Amino acid sequence: MHRRTIRALRSVSCRYASSSIPKKNYDAIVIGGGHNGLVAAFYLAKAGKNVCVLERRHIVGGAAVTEEIIPGFKFSRASYVLGLLRPKVYYDLDLKRHGLKVYSRDPSSYTPLHENYWKNNKGKSLTLGPHEDQNSQQIAQFSEKDAKSMVLLENHLMRCAEAIAPLLDQVPPDVGRFVNSSAWNKLKQIGTFTPFMKMASTMGKDLPQFYELMSAPAIKILDSWLESEPLKCTLATDSVIGAMISPSTPGSGYVLLHHVMAQYGGLGSWGYPEGGMGGVTEAMARAASEVGADIFVNQPVKSILLGTKDEAVGVETEEGNYIYAKTILSNATADTTFLKLLPSGSLPKEYEASIKALNYTSPVCKINVALKALPNFKANPNVGENTIMPHHRCTIHLNCEKTELLEEAYMQAIHGRIPDNPMIELTIPSSCDPTLAPSGCHVALFFTQYVPYSGDDGRPWSEDLKKEYAKKVFSTVDEYAPGFTDSIIGYEVLPPPELEKIFGLTGGNIFHGAMSLDQLLISRPSSLQPSPFTPISGLLLCGAGAHPGGGVMGAPGRLAALSALKC
Repeated sequence: MHRRTIRALRSVSCRYASSSIPKKNYDAIVIGGGHNGLVAAFYLAKAGKNVCVLERRHIVGGAAVTEEIIPGFKFSRASYVLGLLRPKVYYDLDLKRHGLKVYSRDPSSYTPLHENYWKNNKGKSLTLGPHEDQNSQQIAQFSEKDAKSMVLLENHLMRCAEAIAPLLDQVPPDVGRFVNSSAWNKLKQIGTFTPFMKMASTMGKDLPQFYELMSAPAIKILDSWLESEPLKCTLATDSVIGAMISPSTPGSGYVLLHHVMAQYGGLGSWGYPEGGMGGVTEAMARAASEVGADIFVNQPVKSILLGTKDEAVGVETEEGNYIYAKTILSNATADTTFLKLLPSGSLPKEYEASIKALNYTSPVCKINVALKALPNFKANPNVGENTIMPHHRCTIHLNCEKTELLEEAYMQAIHGRIPDNPMIELTIPSSCDPTLAPSGCHVALFFTQYVPYSGDDGRPWSEDLKKEYAKKVFSTVDEYAPGFTDSIIGYEVLPPPELEKIFGLTGGNIFHGAMSLDQLLISRPSSLQPSPFTPISGLLLCGAGAHPGGGVMGAPGRLAALSALKC
């Protein structure tokens, strides 16, 4: 096989989806077969509702899919690790029985330092995992003080994550409705505030610290606990991942906390699903299908149909089919749902203005690569040609010697430039899951940022520019692991416009909208009507643009379905 940029692909398709024409009438229609749509369909069908899922692509899963973009190599084409999936969703759908298997990672994080940063042949890399004693030894290479402080910081973050967890499994309160209600109705709504009261009770006297973490720049938090740059920079990547913000942006502390809330395999733990991320949504599709949900692919929705009272009554597909239902749940972004699928003028003007003001800016460029050999890092050389080292199983952080590098890359991107030193997270899931690549070969997934939506200095993301950017990323890896570029068989580059086009992610934003405080909780997607409810009767939002936000959580789908069942 030879190295080439990918142009054609084959998909690992869901066996529980049909390309046939749906029936004319259902109790509920779910627009979009991403993971949240499948979760919503499960809960509705489990409750006895006649449900159909309409997916525009030829494969269900949304951004959590496995696709064979090079023969023999199976890629988690967009989303690439599992950790945020809510325990309630995992157990209710019985995903283990439906085939979901996840490889836990031990260790989980690897930051090799460029040899220019080596000191006295020590401190060449930082490897972190679930074992406190091993983490302390690794961190002590850079700071004895941080080896002790990191334990305290982790305990603080875990406690904050546990405090906020109840908010993820509850519909946010409608503050506007509460304020304008009578005393009796206020009393009836008081239960919606219970998770907030539990959160405050859990934090107790540490509530001010919790508030600071939620609202402050991540770098302020990290600087108050730590002093070593490689450690701070490694942690800071979780505060900006998928967001066009820097560690010094107010609110980036919450993004850090959001990723600490991973719970699969233990709090803060992330893993590789067997068969790629499509293994997750395949299991969800099996669960939904088993309880009676009809799942259809190649069924893009053209518009949402409204009745005589401006209530949602069905959908029209691109093929001209009309399908009717009492309830419509949209797994599309808020922008697509409200501004593209609804008839013009359907929304209250103030609400429509709030939707138009949503921030979908994305810094992400995903690169999927087929390799004929494992990377051989200078900081931790391979002991054998095909020997998988512990750090190969990790999320590998490059250009993370100091937080200043993240700030520089961010500033270059917001000025329309591709950064000189992109933030790079590299995973090699085939190091744990042998089903993804031929024997002796591997799958490498690059999650990189910061890149501008329009390309470099206004140049569009042409094939030439994508190759140019890929070369920059691969050359960076060569600095840490010589020979990496020579091991490449083939690759594809997915900048923000491609993520938008392929997966329906407005702006290429993987979270269906920025995870900033002004777009979270009671303000997701709009403070005028907290999700999953919308100003259109019978229409609910069940995707990541709804509370509690992005990541493969399943919570938005579950909350939307449970809310629909109460209507």
